[in-house]
Amino acid sequence: MPILGDADVIGLLDEHQRTLAFAEVALGQIKSLRQPAVPRNYEIWYVYATGYNAPLNKIINETLARQGRLTESDLEQIYETYLSQLRTTDRIDKVGARVISEIDDVMALITDALSMTTAFGHNLDGATQKLGSAHDLNTVMTVVQSLVKSTLEMRENNKALESRLISSKQEIANLQQSLEAIRAETLTDPLTGLGNRKYFDRAIEDAVKHALDHGEPLSLLMFDIDHFKSFNDNYGHLTGDQVLRLVAMSLRATIKGQDITARYGGEEFAVVLPTTALRQALTVADHIRRAVMSKELKKKSTGEILGRVTISVGVSMLQNGDDTDSLIERADACLYAAKRNGRNRVVCEADPEYSPTDHIQVA
Repeated sequence: MPILGDADVIGLLDEHQRTLAFAEVALGQIKSLRQPAVPRNYEIWYVYATGYNAPLNKIINETLARQGRLTESDLEQIYETYLSQLRTTDRIDKVGARVISEIDDVMALITDALSMTTAFGHNLDGATQKLGSAHDLNTVMTVVQSLVKSTLEMRENNKALESRLISSKQEIANLQQSLEAIRAETLTDPLTGLGNRKYFDRAIEDAVKHALDHGEPLSLLMFDIDHFKSFNDNYGHLTGDQVLRLVAMSLRATIKGQDITARYGGEEFAVVLPTTALRQALTVADHIRRAVMSKELKKKSTGEILGRVTISVGVSMLQNGDDTDSLIERADACLYAAKRNGRNRVVCEADPEYSPTDHIQVA
């Protein structure tokens, strides 16, 4: 056991007292708000007490100021939105450590195998010399027995190495699957379950390149939630998050197959439609708009009906000489035109409302 110096002991005591203080704050909040003392709630309030997660603290303070309490649905939403991403980072660190450990083990095995092979080679060289100078049967038999023993030891070592390498191969395959799962999570928006901006940027680049290389049509929908800021201002950011989820749910129910869906940023979403010309893309856009508008928004914590959500949609189609940026810019300009002309509508670059100099400026 290592011996700790005075400074180490003081450091440990300080850390002990500090973490206990965080724990007391967490338990105090759970008691004062009369919440179940389950691990999820404790984690929320412990992280709140540390102050390390500013967005979590902000949403909790805002919700408490607005309604004086946090409901079960509020706590669930806060946990999923503001803490689940941290677990992805932890998993990456753990899998990375396991990969490094496995590589170290394999390298040690290879080093041992090389040492054994070198030793076996030296034994063969020595046996060759002894056989060359042997003048009687007993000497020859002794050398042969030594060779047989070395060969058997080498075979056993090779069997053990082969078994360990097979085990290592399976472990690495499992780690690869874990990394693939984590990679998928890093490309997913945790709030809506759709692809995130990183996913969108990669996917649209590939889709545009494929369409241009093969001479296929491709359309892009950019849509934005109308008056989203008012939902946050009037009902709080948790309700705003619920609005985002509602739109994402409508999107998933409408878009199928090879189409690419993503949360572009904030309250803006994007859909890439490969092998889809403008007329068909307009039909898809209007289906999404109607699907969103058909759902009534209800506040989870109170059951209060908050009305219906609407979206504005801009549609552009890939043209010769286009790149990804120009395709997105035209869809954005169409989206602004939809906003400027009354919202809750679809505008494409063939419509008279469209102006190529327009940019999104209003919510």
